[in-house]
Amino acid sequence: MSTIDRMKDVFRRIRARGDDGVWISTVAEADLAARAAAVPAGLPLSGLTFAVKDNIDVAGLPTTAACPDFAYRPATTAPVVQRLLDAGALLVGKTNLDQFATGLTGTRSPYGTPESVFGGGLISGGSSSGSAVAVAAGLVDFALGTDTAGSGRVPAALNGIVGLKPTRGLLSTLGVVPACRSLDCVSIFAPTVERAAAVLRAARGPADGDPWGRTGSRPAAGPAGLRLATARSLDFFGDAGQEKAFAAGLGRFPGRPREIDIAPLLEAGDLLYRGPWVAERLADLDAFLAGHPDSVLPVTRRVLETGRQFSAVDAWRGLHRLRELRAWTDRLWDTVDVLVLPTIGTTYTRDEIAADPIGRNLELGRYTQFANLLDLAAITVPNGLTADGRPASLTLFGPAFSEETLIALAAGPELMTVAVVGLHLSGEPRNHELTERGATLLGAATTAPCYRLYRLPSGVPGLVRDDTGGPIDVELWQLPAAAVGGLLAGIAAPLSLGRIALADGTEATGFLCEAYAVGAAQDITAGGGWRAHRCASERQDT
Repeated sequence: MSTIDRMKDVFRRIRARGDDGVWISTVAEADLAARAAAVPAGLPLSGLTFAVKDNIDVAGLPTTAACPDFAYRPATTAPVVQRLLDAGALLVGKTNLDQFATGLTGTRSPYGTPESVFGGGLISGGSSSGSAVAVAAGLVDFALGTDTAGSGRVPAALNGIVGLKPTRGLLSTLGVVPACRSLDCVSIFAPTVERAAAVLRAARGPADGDPWGRTGSRPAAGPAGLRLATARSLDFFGDAGQEKAFAAGLGRFPGRPREIDIAPLLEAGDLLYRGPWVAERLADLDAFLAGHPDSVLPVTRRVLETGRQFSAVDAWRGLHRLRELRAWTDRLWDTVDVLVLPTIGTTYTRDEIAADPIGRNLELGRYTQFANLLDLAAITVPNGLTADGRPASLTLFGPAFSEETLIALAAGPELMTVAVVGLHLSGEPRNHELTERGATLLGAATTAPCYRLYRLPSGVPGLVRDDTGGPIDVELWQLPAAAVGGLLAGIAAPLSLGRIALADGTEATGFLCEAYAVGAAQDITAGGGWRAHRCASERQDT
């Protein structure tokens, strides 16, 4: 597929999703194609598409922070974005967020409420809602978010992707609308740990004029011999499915993590929204709130204005207590290399969040909001699905500048991406053959326009390479390479595994059908995919 066709496909996929609440603005289609044609091959991120949360400046596009009356047009691009452009990445547009990056639900925006790619009314998580969904839905190859209390990890958990929250200051926050200036981080969403790591390496580094930028490093350590810990007791808010998934997920690591008391971490996290740090959020927005009383969503205003109840004395008391909690955490790293926790204790639907927007937001941040206060690095990775099909995840924490160690552990054993087209799709009868082998959903994708899809006489779908065909919808799943043999053993002729060309110019291993078997089969290519065909058949039957 040509560069221009690849960029056209990006916008085709965006349009196909309709009004999904993901985007606030996008670049012009012709401009993206021209940029793609001009990017030289061989750069670290050549040809990869990305999105940017709309509280990060990009010259030529408005920055809204999900508040139309706050919007402005920046003259310059934030250094962290410019580094990605210089590395060959292609910016598609700006994504939705909880207004002023205040919230973890993805439901606090006048630009719409993105739903998790897992559907069922499940929230996308916030505040970097649009960025996470854009990656999980296969609209872009990676995205930038921000993370002050968990906004780069909670949406990753709720959409089954990787969320990397680097050490504070490792990625420049110059050109980022402040949420809580001393704690803000730029974060990375990606379908795989490897891609998140590549983006981090391209984007990191100080920027002139950035008072919060930092440099530093720790020796990278491989998974073998790492000292792992987890919590002695955890609150899953009554969610037995998430509790079971987390217990199973601990088995992916070498050795059993030792259990510790994480009460000091949770106490530190409580300082963010129940302590004086909420006043720091107000410090940057107080003038706007005063001058535009009707421009801010009620729930956002309610959170921000709680900052007025704290005095300077409260702030100093909070700083003193945080220093004590940081000292405890610093001592923890003398005996532990990595702490493993669930990213979120439970999931919520949009209706459940509407019933208790403040209380359930705090529950979503239970295991995330202490990280920046305690100067930790973190990475969130998918951890399969619960029995009822909801995403599970876990987060690895380490001390400042431990990103490379966390990345090595999160990547785990060699993984393989498999494209599925029919009965192994999520929600279809044989999907369990993937999930039982530890597979995680990377997102939706489309084949190159050179395949035909058939309904074989046995009732199963068969994908055949045919240059007269068209694009077919598929899903990309990642599973341990060692598990692929067992998956193949359950596939009967005429189906087999082979290489499938995707619309973005890459290839993936996937299910193909031998051409001899389609003579008496029904050609269902025009429907664009197995689900579309099945839904059309069901409508006809009724």
